[in-house]
Amino acid sequence: MDAVDEIIDGWQRVMPSEDVEPMGVFSRISRLAQRFDALRRNALAAHGLQLGDFDVLSAIRRCPDGALTAGQLAKENLVTSGTMTNRIDRLVARGLVARSTDVADARIVRVQLRPEGRRIVDAAFVELLRIEHELLGSIRDADRQPLVDRLRELLARIEA
Repeated sequence: MDAVDEIIDGWQRVMPSEDVEPMGVFSRISRLAQRFDALRRNALAAHGLQLGDFDVLSAIRRCPDGALTAGQLAKENLVTSGTMTNRIDRLVARGLVARSTDVADARIVRVQLRPEGRRIVDAAFVELLRIEHELLGSIRDADRQPLVDRLRELLARIEA
């Protein structure tokens, strides 16, 4: 029995006419997200990054041509253009990214990784993977893909 089971039992006791079964899934997802977010923040801080910094650097790192516009970065990171501008400014000041004018259209400014940005995002990514592998270590390999599939279905339904 875990803390979520205790919460569910409490609600079931005071509101026996309600079906509290979904809490078993969503309360655990919420608690996992909170705990994992804290682990991620600590791991990224060890590399001098905030979560938003890592999101920007990793989006650029995954991009096939190695550069994205601020608008593309904002859309991918689900933040406003103002928030993205602040993040990019901070990363430019640290020498992790650079802005450049698009050769095909001078009105477009693209953001690309500088060598230090690539080094830091790669090291942080490897550390995050290590943590994720460690956390999943108690789940058998055969059980991981069905878990991924169910979570994908749930996320698709929520995002629809």
